[in-house]
Amino acid sequence: MSIWKLVKLKFGRNVAHFGELGIGMEGTNERVLSDTLFSAWISSYAKLFGKDAATRFLDKFNSQPEPPFRLSSTFIYQGTGENTTYYLPRPLKFPPNYPVGNDLDFIKAYKPLKYLPLDIWQRWYQGSGFSDSEELKAKIKGSANGELFQKGTFEYSKSFEISKVPKIAVDRVTRATNIYQTGFVQYQWEASQKEFEEVESLSGLYFLVHFAEPNLENIFFAVLYFMGSEGIGGERSSGAGQFKVEQTELTKAWKQLLNFKDANHHCLISLFWQHPLPKENLNHASYELQKRGGWLASPVSDGRQLRRKSVQMFTEGSVFSVTPQGQLANVTPDNKSGKFLDHKVYRSGISLSLPIKVEKE
Repeated sequence: MSIWKLVKLKFGRNVAHFGELGIGMEGTNERVLSDTLFSAWISSYAKLFGKDAATRFLDKFNSQPEPPFRLSSTFIYQGTGENTTYYLPRPLKFPPNYPVGNDLDFIKAYKPLKYLPLDIWQRWYQGSGFSDSEELKAKIKGSANGELFQKGTFEYSKSFEISKVPKIAVDRVTRATNIYQTGFVQYQWEASQKEFEEVESLSGLYFLVHFAEPNLENIFFAVLYFMGSEGIGGERSSGAGQFKVEQTELTKAWKQLLNFKDANHHCLISLFWQHPLPKENLNHASYELQKRGGWLASPVSDGRQLRRKSVQMFTEGSVFSVTPQGQLANVTPDNKSGKFLDHKVYRSGISLSLPIKVEKE
């Protein structure tokens, strides 16, 4: 028996720093990708239960036909209660009935879009498909980064704000100082009227988790609650990245979306990596790749930082005609200096996807 859960990460007034490969400290993403979320969870698991227990748990992902759980990347939600808008990555294929070549202005507005509200996503890719009478008249506006979708009173780019904070670095040897800037993301919040609650989160991040092992659910959330107190992302020593966890019941729309039966393709809502990659995965596929790498804080006594091996992963929104599975990628640093012998390092390419219906080629 498999179980789906939708989880909200509510940051309140707290800021966060989500750096990416190729982006300096001054930049930050507004959300966390699935591999980072997985790594943060495993790290918290190791702090709670020990390194050996974490190693044994990771072995399950490598040895079992179905991993204990699958995580999506995090995406933006906006609003509260029944008025919550959830954003999903736009699939990299046109929906049924899309008027390719018939409306150049609309295509120019449509192509840069990265995210769609849940109801639009479901109607286009699981329902009646694209509707000329409604969607061609929709007020879709493209911001500078192509991530703005306006619908009613909700607007993707207004759910968060990115700012830069100046900081000073001091050289440990020469004591010379250097000023640099760090980018932080902050989500919408307001003072709460409820007793004992400081603020109400009006936007934040959410993700989906699919459990293959139902008895793992309690452990998963216990670790996630601990992770919230520790924080996620960079600059945690400054208090950044702390969040509260809210388990949300799946609405009727979400249940219909997850149980859609008339699908002919699958859309990634996580990163995906597999080696070797089955040839059938690329048949009639439409995808983008992203390089994933970064630094690892070495546990050796000298405290050196080592760079993890980089891997190319399929991004969210990539579309495949078969269900992508994925696996853990071994990104343990090269042991040329003999310094890193403590444990293996993995990056999660285990995928989570949604069933969709697109135009047949």
